[in-house]
Amino acid sequence: MPDKKITEPDHTAVRVALWRALHVQVDSPPHVLEDEVGLRLADLDDGWRERPDMDPEFTSSFRASIVARARFIEDLVVEQVGRGVMQYVILGAGLDTFAQRRPEVASNMQIFEVDQPGTQAWKRQRLIDLGFDIPQWLHLVPVDFEADESWLEQLKAAGFDAGRPAVVASTGVTQYLTKDAVAATLREVAGLAPGSTLAMTFILPPELVQSELRPGMEASRKGAKEGGTPFVSFFTPQEMLDMAREAGFKEARHVSAADLNKRYFTGRTDGLRLLSGEEFLVATT
Repeated sequence: MPDKKITEPDHTAVRVALWRALHVQVDSPPHVLEDEVGLRLADLDDGWRERPDMDPEFTSSFRASIVARARFIEDLVVEQVGRGVMQYVILGAGLDTFAQRRPEVASNMQIFEVDQPGTQAWKRQRLIDLGFDIPQWLHLVPVDFEADESWLEQLKAAGFDAGRPAVVASTGVTQYLTKDAVAATLREVAGLAPGSTLAMTFILPPELVQSELRPGMEASRKGAKEGGTPFVSFFTPQEMLDMAREAGFKEARHVSAADLNKRYFTGRTDGLRLLSGEEFLVATT
């Protein structure tokens, strides 16, 4: 089993990378995010667009959510760099490609990609195989969450400076964790240096999801369960805000799907937009 983890990435990480690539290939410009590097990392055969979960029409809102959340994080990182924050932590990095796509920003920072050891070993090898450099400012930090390793302690061992502020991103992760585990992550990030910012996505309870999205959400839940990574937790926006404040953050705000639609999809003629389902908590220390 460990060998399998090293030779292939998590299926959810692959799906995210493929939806990002699909956005460039099937949606009209201007593109919210241009990322086909993840497709190269995934190393699939030419028939990947024939997969049922790549149907352009059925996956439209999910695709929009994936590219919007990635763009939102990147905009936040650029904003924080302008304020002098030079550390960026990606929890559950998967096939994130910010370092490869945005070296003009990334090379001015210390970037820490945190993920399971097998996934990190696989990704490191794929980057090498594709001819991408792994510069000194990019740290692939393996953390065995199943063994209850502290991601923060592993970060420090990799060169993270706990005395300096950081941007911490956690997207597409909370639904796989218990609420206690999410609360623990919030407390750890809230304890970082003043001026740190957390951007974390969460999944709304089914009853709060727009009706048009419910069949797709149910399919996602079923697929995740069959893949061995079932959805565990759902949160209302108020619940997330309350948890952030209880964890010790000075400020916390909810960024809704409507906010993201207004920011990234206003004026589009192809109807691309995200529906409610996955939304953001943004909290600062």
